[in-house]
Amino acid sequence: MMYQKAIDLLHKVSTKNGFLASAENTTNYQRVWARDGVICGLAALASGDEQLILTFKKTLETLTRHQHANGTIPSNVLVSEEKSEVSYGGLAGRVDAVTWFIIGVCQYGFHTKEEHFVRQMQPNIEKCLSLLEAWEFNNKHLLYVPLSGNWADEYIMDGYVLYDQLLRIWALKSYNYFVKSDKIQKKIDAIKSQVEINFLPNSVGEKYHERAYNELSFGDFMPCSFSPCGYKTQFDAFANSLALLLNLGSEEFQTQTIAFADNLAKQTQLGLLPAFWPPVFQEDLDWNLLKNNCKYEFRNYPYEFHNGGSWPMVNGFFGLALIAKNETQKAAELLEKINQANAKKEYSFYENFNTETTQVNGVSFCAWSAAATVLVHQSLYNNFKILI
Repeated sequence: MMYQKAIDLLHKVSTKNGFLASAENTTNYQRVWARDGVICGLAALASGDEQLILTFKKTLETLTRHQHANGTIPSNVLVSEEKSEVSYGGLAGRVDAVTWFIIGVCQYGFHTKEEHFVRQMQPNIEKCLSLLEAWEFNNKHLLYVPLSGNWADEYIMDGYVLYDQLLRIWALKSYNYFVKSDKIQKKIDAIKSQVEINFLPNSVGEKYHERAYNELSFGDFMPCSFSPCGYKTQFDAFANSLALLLNLGSEEFQTQTIAFADNLAKQTQLGLLPAFWPPVFQEDLDWNLLKNNCKYEFRNYPYEFHNGGSWPMVNGFFGLALIAKNETQKAAELLEKINQANAKKEYSFYENFNTETTQVNGVSFCAWSAAATVLVHQSLYNNFKILI
């Protein structure tokens, strides 16, 4: 039943211009978003539903039409009969819109066998790749991401953010499936090497920030980011799920990460992974950075939103990582918890939840919460596999 309700919600947010972020009539959510749209698109491909797959294609075409001259992909686009409004970000631009777009085009081309669609988008993708090169700033293979520069747009990460490096690897690998470029393969290898040198314990190689690295006490996972100011050591569930999917680090380290994440989820009332852990509290040094990083209203109270809140969408990617590592029983248990969360308030598919109290947070009828159910369900029971 939950699977069909998730499919129904994806149909409800389908428009002639692509997927909307939510069926709730809330400011900014009645727009076609890059990252939300691609994640919903992955679910569409997993479902095999032709109408949803067509909506995914329209999503990508809408983003393409509004690509900036410098290569930037819109964070979101409002398309109406009267006008179009394009946002490339709020307090800062969104780096991950660019990588999600590349991933989306290539996943669509791969699963529909429409290689001509990837060729058609090749000039747009090449502009994206050039822009990503520029965003390294020091030409040392890792992207430098501003505060507010990705999906966790009101959180405390900046600098060399793990999540964004991993999305870039995934984007390049997806694109290189089609173009088979030695140059791109060398870039993939270089980025992977720098991630492993700078984000894994006891690594061999010259570090970006040797002193900060040597002062760091590593856990059983990769830290979420580092910058000239040092490392942010919170567990980033989304990033570490991507690291598992991309097979970064030793098998032993990956096993430790899965065990840590699985144990953390089981300790919560929801049975879901918090997006970032532990939360930042008022007495912590990063509180001032956190409380000022919002454009409209503060939402990052401890255990909520990005600050330790639990998101079905994020847990969906952890579910995919578990399946990739043949942890199907754990994935099935996690899917049950995702479905229970999505069913709260009469199947309202909320954006996120307070990890301590289990109370709903954010926007209801959130499309990528539904996408989590579809992606894990189809990967578990119908052998759907993303291109990675």
